[in-house]
Amino acid sequence: MSSELRREMIECWVTVTNAGGAAGFPFPPVDFDQVAVVADQIIAGLAPQRSRLLLACVDGTLAGWLNVRSDANPLIAHWGTVHHVQTHTGFRGRGIGAALMHRLHRLAREEMGLEQLHLAARGGVGLDDFYGRLGWKEIGRWPGALRLAPGDDRDEILMVLEL
Repeated sequence: MSSELRREMIECWVTVTNAGGAAGFPFPPVDFDQVAVVADQIIAGLAPQRSRLLLACVDGTLAGWLNVRSDANPLIAHWGTVHHVQTHTGFRGRGIGAALMHRLHRLAREEMGLEQLHLAARGGVGLDDFYGRLGWKEIGRWPGALRLAPGDDRDEILMVLEL
C-alpha cells in the first residue's frame, strides 16, 4: 500500500469516527496517530486468503473502505468477518457503502472461497436497515452491549450474509 493511500485511509477513519460513525473507535475524538496504530496492524496482517482490504475510490480519492478477515481454523474457515465498514463523510449518499458491500460479496465468495460473512453493527443508527436492504439477516442481538456514554447503551446487532 502506498504511503498516500495509507494516509487517505487513516484520514477517512478519523473523519468517520469524529462524525460519530461506528467504525471501530467508540469514543471520539480520535486523531491521526491513534488511528494509524490500528490501521498499520490491519495493513501488516493483510494476506490474500485471510485478510483483505476493499477500497472504494472516486476520481482517485479514497471514498470508503472495509476489511474482511477469515480464520484458518478448519471449523470456521468457511466464513469471514467484516470490520470497519466506512464511507468518508464527503462521499455519503452516493451509494459508496452499498457498492463496497456488493463488491465484498464477490470478493469473499470468488477470491477468498468463503460461504458466509458475519458482522456486528451498532444499534440505534440504522445500520441494521442498511445491511438488511443488502441481504444481510439479523441472527442475534446483545441488548445494551455497547456503552457509548452514561445512559447511552446500544445493542450490538449480529448479522450474517449467505454467499
